[in-house]
Amino acid sequence: MRKCSRAEAILWSIAFPGFGQLLNGRYIKGLLLVALEFVINDRSSLNLLIKHSFQGDIAKAIAETDYQWLMFYPCIYMFAIWDAYKDAGGGQTPYAVVPVVFGAYFGTIGVIYSEHLAGAMYLGLGGAFVGLAVGQLIKRILTKRSLSSPDKS
Repeated sequence: MRKCSRAEAILWSIAFPGFGQLLNGRYIKGLLLVALEFVINDRSSLNLLIKHSFQGDIAKAIAETDYQWLMFYPCIYMFAIWDAYKDAGGGQTPYAVVPVVFGAYFGTIGVIYSEHLAGAMYLGLGGAFVGLAVGQLIKRILTKRSLSSPDKS
């Protein structure tokens, strides 16, 4: 079975965690990620959170969300994207994972603080995007440092 392109893996994983793995022929991992998405989505009331947030009712979104479950979502989501991308042949450069990991960290931090600020959907997504940017900056610094350091052999 052919693996999907890197862009296809990323886009399907963004649409639904586990789909990129299924397209890459990683059926057990893909089904596990799909199942985790369903469980976390259900337990955290993520769909209601999204619905109420888009309708502008942030207070209702906050009230109906189970944050203990929602805190798992950014890491599972970002891992699914990274893993599908890597299985499709991406992520071979040094430190390529750094932006994705920071996106997961900052997304989780956004969820933690969202109950008191802008709501989980907006702060979680915003945190993930900030984390991706910070991770990209750190990746560039690490790459530049490793290229400029003298060879130790």
